Amino acid sequence: MARRSPGLSGYLIRLAPFGAFSGLGAVAVISDAYVLAALLGTGAFVTGRQLLDQRGNKRKELRRRARENVRELGRVAREDRMAAPQMKRLAALQEGLLESWELLPVEYRPLLDDDIFTIVGEVDAAIHLARRRAALRRHLESVDRRGISRRIEGLERDLAELEEGSSLRAPLETALEGRRGELAGCGEILNGISMINAQLEGAESLLNNLRGELLALDTAPSPGSLEPDLLHLKERVAYFRHSLDEVTRSVETLPQAERLPAR
Repeated sequence: MARRSPGLSGYLIRLAPFGAFSGLGAVAVISDAYVLAALLGTGAFVTGRQLLDQRGNKRKELRRRARENVRELGRVAREDRMAAPQMKRLAALQEGLLESWELLPVEYRPLLDDDIFTIVGEVDAAIHLARRRAALRRHLESVDRRGISRRIEGLERDLAELEEGSSLRAPLETALEGRRGELAGCGEILNGISMINAQLEGAESLLNNLRGELLALDTAPSPGSLEPDLLHLKERVAYFRHSLDEVTRSVETLPQAERLPAR
């Protein structure tokens, strides 16, 4: 038996009261129970209106979040010129993805509501990573790594010239250990920047692919035949979210990085 997607089940649950009132109302009319039919018709009208209102409110909230992402992407682009082209591409990809979702037949859209919200939320997570990358770059620019390397060489020479048991050996070894740790921290930050670069490239690729897959859903002959494609989309969205969270946690623990507010 095919596995039901969470979005489809949730939509059917929200639709059930409307369907029940409508069906029972039709039976009441056929049975000449007009008073009951009127009551059931009122129930169908109220639940149908609530369903439409919920859909309209969710769409407004989705658009509000998307606009906020565009503003933040623009902010990052202004603050980090190296990131500006990528931030513009992410904004365009988010807009293209929303356009693809809105071009789906009306009956298909509710099946992907939760996933579209997740994707827009993860664009926000990508923005956070881009801001973190900019902070890491600024930190590296403020560190004189060549100067640290020269100090390490000098401390190693000083230690080599000391006699065993000298009282100066302990403070020099402590200083040398500190300088080596400082240099190693810079290497970890460079690795963190590379991780973020790779993740943001992956985000671009996934958004572009998801847009194409959403457009391809419109060619399916019936909602029932969508289930394998819907499941595939949901799995990709879940993987996208997990990988972004993993990179965010890794970068948050980097030493000496300029701290940004946690999202």
